[in-house]
Amino acid sequence: MEYDEVWILKRKASTFYSKILNNPLGNLFMTFVRLLLSFPMYFTFNIHYCEYNGFASHFYPNSPIFNDSKHKQIWLSDAGMLAGFYALYKIAAATSETWLFCIYGVPLLVMKTHFVFFVFLHHNHSSLPHYDSREWDWIQGALSIVDRDYKIFNRVFHDVTCSHVVHHLILVIPHYHTMEATKAIKPILGDYYKYDDTPILEVFWKEKKNCIYVEPDEGAEDSGVY
Repeated sequence: MEYDEVWILKRKASTFYSKILNNPLGNLFMTFVRLLLSFPMYFTFNIHYCEYNGFASHFYPNSPIFNDSKHKQIWLSDAGMLAGFYALYKIAAATSETWLFCIYGVPLLVMKTHFVFFVFLHHNHSSLPHYDSREWDWIQGALSIVDRDYKIFNRVFHDVTCSHVVHHLILVIPHYHTMEATKAIKPILGDYYKYDDTPILEVFWKEKKNCIYVEPDEGAEDSGVY
């Protein structure tokens, strides 16, 4: 868990707030907060992701996320974002804030919400093992993930919903080959391949309620497996 990059699960000792929020109302509140704010909070403060020494932000050129060769590129990226914000300001001034929100803000919000929704469901399942630095290696970390079935929406999202495991194993694979590759790796991975076809909204609520923290099995506290 020290080496994973995204959606790092919390250990039991660091989830004190769950005692307050682990109820239907609190769960609903955290669902809205996570879906609406996780995306910008990730880029701004690296929330839910790998811990670094120092201020980790995708907008900060000296962030420990980046090596020294990337500093100039981050400055250019920040400048591009400021130019984009200025362009949006001018568009709002020429039309209206409501028009801009409906034409630009709503589609952006839908995209970000779907992104967080997908990432959460791929990286959270009660049967998935997670590893600390004593047991972790790249392949085990890559396989701590589950494919989901979004029914008719699989095609809408280019099958990234039901072929995400292969994306972890072959980072450069184009989306139009992921289903073909998934069929090929299933017999190779055997039980290491995880798939869940539970209806998406049902499983989202269940995982949101149950997947709060990780802890080792009783009697295996020093195994490095959670």
